[in-house]
Amino acid sequence: MADEPPRLIDASLKGLCPRCGARTLYAGLLRFAPKCSNCGLDYSRFNVGDGASAALILLIETLFVIAAIIVQLSFSPPFWVHIILWVPLATAATILALRGSKAAMLWLEYKNDAGEGRSG
Repeated sequence: MADEPPRLIDASLKGLCPRCGARTLYAGLLRFAPKCSNCGLDYSRFNVGDGASAALILLIETLFVIAAIIVQLSFSPPFWVHIILWVPLATAATILALRGSKAAMLWLEYKNDAGEGRSG
């Protein structure tokens, strides 16, 4: 798949470079690499921002609160069950969703040649 542009879904889920499709986007759990080691695309020129991340976190956490309320009203488990169930699940879901959404934002900026302070 390397050296051909990936589709949005593939780039988002697998952390692929938007130019060549190599799996070089991330240098850490949520930190982008400085550039693609395959084609040299400079990832630091993209600004994915935090707005989408904040909205995503609010949406995910809202779903987990609703699920916790349903579990509480249906089964009335002790409080510690909620802690060991929801904290790891919500953390994992948030990190996975953030990785995908950040990769998607970078892919969209690259494909649309977006830049700060430009319109049209």
